[in-house]
Amino acid sequence: MRLGLALPQFDFSVPGESPLKYDTIVDVATRAEGAGFDSVWLADHLFFDIGKYGGSSEFVGAFEPLVTLAALARDVPRVRIGTLVLCEALRPATVLAKALASLDRVSGGRLDVGLGAGWYEPEYEAIGMEFPRPGIRLERLTEALSIVTAMLEHDANAVTVEGKYHRAIAAVNLPGSLQSPRPPVFVGGKGDRLLKIVAGKADGWNTCWTWTPDAYRDRCGVLERECDRIGRDPRTVWRSLGLYALVGESEADLVKRFDAMRESAPPGVLDNTDLASWREGRLVGTVDQVAEQIAQWRDLGVETLIVGPGVVPFHIGDIEQIELASAAFGLAVADSAAR
Repeated sequence: MRLGLALPQFDFSVPGESPLKYDTIVDVATRAEGAGFDSVWLADHLFFDIGKYGGSSEFVGAFEPLVTLAALARDVPRVRIGTLVLCEALRPATVLAKALASLDRVSGGRLDVGLGAGWYEPEYEAIGMEFPRPGIRLERLTEALSIVTAMLEHDANAVTVEGKYHRAIAAVNLPGSLQSPRPPVFVGGKGDRLLKIVAGKADGWNTCWTWTPDAYRDRCGVLERECDRIGRDPRTVWRSLGLYALVGESEADLVKRFDAMRESAPPGVLDNTDLASWREGRLVGTVDQVAEQIAQWRDLGVETLIVGPGVVPFHIGDIEQIELASAAFGLAVADSAAR
C-alpha cells in the first residue's frame, strides 16, 4: 500500500494565504516527502469555488497541474507526482499525451496519470463549450483515454484513432514516456458506466473524498463484475482512494484539532457540523484508530491511499496532519507485515 497527499492548489487551500504561493506548495510537498509519503497530487481546474461544499461560490485562483507538477519534479525529487484528475475537455487528447510524456521524462519516470469526464460546469462555459450530458462526457472520456494510453506507450508507433470527439491521425509522440510500458493511467469516478470504462480501458480506478467501506465495497463489486464480463483479472486494476483525514494524538487532542480546523475552515463549510458527524466516511480518530481504518481499506483492495488533510478538496486544515497520517499509515503497514 502506498500513501499520497493532496497538495494545496487553490486560493482557499491554506488558511490566511490568498493568493496561494508556489513556495507553499513546495514546502508542503517537501514535508510530505520527508514524512514518508510516496506521492503528491494536484487536481485540474481553470479556477474553482466551494459552493457545493457549503462555502463561497466566488471563483478563486488555481495552479495549473501540469506546469506545477513539472516544477515540483525539480523541487521535490523523490515522491511520485500525479493528476487527480485531468478534465478531458480542457485539452486535445494528442496534445495532452505529448505533455504527459514530457512530464514523465522531466520527473525521471515518476508520473501517475488520472483522467476524468469532468463535472465543473463553469469551466465548460469559460472555454465556450456547452456542458455535455453525462453520457456524452463518458463517450468523450473513452476516446481521450484510447488516444492518451496509446500515445504514452514507451515505444509507441504512430497512433490513429478516428473518434467523434477526439482524433489522432498517425500521431507520434517523440520522445515517448520514460516509464515502460507507460505511466499508469487511471480513471476517476464512481458510476456504473464509468467503472465499465475502467475495466475495459484503464490501468486503475480512483474515487474520493468521502466513502464508507460498505459503499466502496458495492462499487468494487460493480468493477469486478465488469472485469469478469470482459475476461480481465480484477486484481490488475490499480485502486486508489482519496479520503479526508483528521488524526489526533489522543481523543482530547482530536477534539482540539477539530475545533481548530472548524475555526479556520472556509466560512460555511463546517457550519452545524460536529466531530461525530465528521467521522462518517473519513479517516478520523487517534493514530491507533486511523491505523485500524487504513488496514480496513487495505483489506478492501486499496493500493494507494491519498490523504486530504482539510475540509474541502486540496485544502490543508492542519499541517501537522502530514506527520500524524504518516504515523497511522506506518502502524497499519507494520501490522500487516506482522501478520
